[in-house]
Amino acid sequence: MTSTAFNFGKVAVLMGGQSAEREVSLMSGQGVLQALRSQGIDAHAFDPAERNLLELKKEGFQRCFIALHGRYGEDGTVQGALELLGIPYTGSGVMASSIGIDKTMTKRVWLSEGVPTPHYVLLKSDDLGEAVQASVLQSLGLPLIVKPSREGSSIGVFKVNHAQDLAHALQEAAQSDDEILCEQFIQGDEVTCPVLGEGDTAQALPIIRIVAPEGNYDYEHKYFSDATQYLIPSGLPMAQEQVIQAHVLKAYQVLGCKGWARVDVMIDAQTRKPYLLEINTSPGMTSHSLVPMSAKAQGMSYEALCVYLLQNAGLENAPKLSSTHKVGS
Repeated sequence: MTSTAFNFGKVAVLMGGQSAEREVSLMSGQGVLQALRSQGIDAHAFDPAERNLLELKKEGFQRCFIALHGRYGEDGTVQGALELLGIPYTGSGVMASSIGIDKTMTKRVWLSEGVPTPHYVLLKSDDLGEAVQASVLQSLGLPLIVKPSREGSSIGVFKVNHAQDLAHALQEAAQSDDEILCEQFIQGDEVTCPVLGEGDTAQALPIIRIVAPEGNYDYEHKYFSDATQYLIPSGLPMAQEQVIQAHVLKAYQVLGCKGWARVDVMIDAQTRKPYLLEINTSPGMTSHSLVPMSAKAQGMSYEALCVYLLQNAGLENAPKLSSTHKVGS
């Protein structure tokens, strides 16, 4: 594959950025950069935290691969800037990105469309008093999950097992966001399912079952530890895997996502009912990342995945620059 064959031109791999996930983004971006260059593509690293996005236009970049995670990269802001600059980019557009980064807004859309997701209570950081805490405990019971509404990579996420620990968890989460999501805890298997494509042609990839030490799939275990097990095939009954994939595909479509995303799911140990937790519209592409792992299980290499995503780069109000190929082509 060459950039000439696909007419990609000069490509910027956006990485780093200003979010709390900067370190992970740099790892993702370097992986993507090397993969694209290995395919003969004229790809260059571009860190929006260090350079003005206007330089993309001035320097003649024709497409952007967004390897940014979290705020200012996965939340619709950089997507909006690229729309104004007229430079096609990978992944979801402005609206889907801005909803997807906000776990509470995502849940509201999913619930309205019948997508199963755990019960929740949304709190503001300036109102975390004892009365509010009591209301949360009454609504959700224990244990429960506390997390910033608009962060990723398990940053600021706490499992609260005892009522006296709730105040500390809320204060810690408030350091990352002024909106705090308290969520019903689902005990059971943790799985994730990527999606590639757009609209009716989008496809759910194989499910990965995640087995983290003591069930703690935190920032360290996501990106730096080799102790976490990733089971693919997942070991779930085929019928159950298909049900989860159908839920995930619907969750992706109702948000208007395109290009790619990954949805995290918990399966209740007692009822075996799946509950969708959140969606990542700019997933990781590190050595520990799950989308390339799932794609590989379907016969799609890391390099082919990167080229596929870049090939399907576009603008929300303009046609794609090249024909869309089926997943795995």
